[in-house]
Amino acid sequence: MFMDLIIKNGTVVTSKEMFKADIGVKDGKIVAIGSDLKDDGAKTVDASGKLILPGAIDAHTHLAMPFGGTVSADGYESGTRAAACGGVTTVFDYPMQRKGHGIIETVDAKRKVAEKEACCDFAFHCCITDLNDGAILDEFKDAVDYGVSSFKCFFVYKKEGMMVDDATFVKILLKAKEVGAITNLHAENPDMIDLRVAQYLKEGKTDAWYHYMSRPEFVAAEADKRAVHWAQNADAPLYIVHMSDKEGLEAAVKAKMEGAKIFIETCPQYLEFTCDVYKRPDGRNFVCSPPMKGQESLDALWQAIKNGTIDTVATDHCPFQQSEKDWGLNDFTKIPNGCAGVENLYPYMLGAATDGKISYSRAVELCAENPAKIFGCTSKGSLAIGKDADIVVYDPKKDFTISVKNMHSDYDHTIWEGTTVHGYPVQTYVRGSLVYDNGEYVGKPGEGKFVKCAPVKF
Repeated sequence: MFMDLIIKNGTVVTSKEMFKADIGVKDGKIVAIGSDLKDDGAKTVDASGKLILPGAIDAHTHLAMPFGGTVSADGYESGTRAAACGGVTTVFDYPMQRKGHGIIETVDAKRKVAEKEACCDFAFHCCITDLNDGAILDEFKDAVDYGVSSFKCFFVYKKEGMMVDDATFVKILLKAKEVGAITNLHAENPDMIDLRVAQYLKEGKTDAWYHYMSRPEFVAAEADKRAVHWAQNADAPLYIVHMSDKEGLEAAVKAKMEGAKIFIETCPQYLEFTCDVYKRPDGRNFVCSPPMKGQESLDALWQAIKNGTIDTVATDHCPFQQSEKDWGLNDFTKIPNGCAGVENLYPYMLGAATDGKISYSRAVELCAENPAKIFGCTSKGSLAIGKDADIVVYDPKKDFTISVKNMHSDYDHTIWEGTTVHGYPVQTYVRGSLVYDNGEYVGKPGEGKFVKCAPVKF
């Protein structure tokens, strides 16, 4: 068999096992997995002492996203460049459908930009903010045929025109189920947030700590429980994004155990930081929604990571520049919501494996295999013959301290500054093409391809 690339002498990691093997690649696909593969015409990479992993899928990013009077710092080029340099080979972005506009129209505008700029492969969920008198529901089937098989709703951002009410949410759940799609949800209670924000502003309590206090655990938990209730009663699949609180997590896990089609995502920031970060002088830099919660919630999330009840880890990558975060120095409501993370996702979770908190196989399951399965990325997520050759070579002995200076984004600060991870990716391949090599991006913008997601059935 003729091959373009052979990665030799490494330890292959799947969601089920680890074993010594070579990986053979031809025309961007994995064509052979075995011992002592040979092809005199192939480029050979020696991965001795390294792990060979499937590229990660970050199922939750916001690239070039308008929010809070500005636009997120990473567009498609810089965001996907950073992704590739952290071992993420596919990102999902969230185009925002607005009143008077359709799903495919909205997604296609983003796709055209991404096809010119993307440094890794990309797919789309679509945020639904207005049903346009039912026309949007009628478009769901066409969107699935196009390759978008997931639609996101917000229970928050009422003033921004993004929130859906319960009836609209249930309509979306049912229609998505009918056409082979899954509904994603940002779950917090908007009325309680507005009530608490008004109270704190009236009292002159305006620093970053009150971002957390305006939307603490119980504000998220109520919305988590309500969403689970409607999904159970509609017998429809639901993917809860960026789970951050213990009470809501427990409700979602209970429903899963009862057979509901509930999938749970969390993010590294909720596994690493607690709400105490909002008391820091730079607390505004950690402002995201939902905010980091207390230690009890952090511990519960890690337990769910370990016992298998959390399905995916993604980032909600949505960074802003320091000058923009500083808008909220004296008013937490003016801080653009979002933090960096796409380049840190895989190193953080694999570092947890190196440290013995989870297995490498579990990290692969959370960051690659499960998102591929949930969202219909049939050519992604695992190292298997016939799959895309999205491959990460990982050195478990390489310590790495994160700094804005060694990241590959366009932002000027990171909440991960000074964090050391044990183990780090040394190479990333997207469909067999080397895009990251020992600290340097070596690909070309525009090499990333649109991933058409298959219909999903649960």
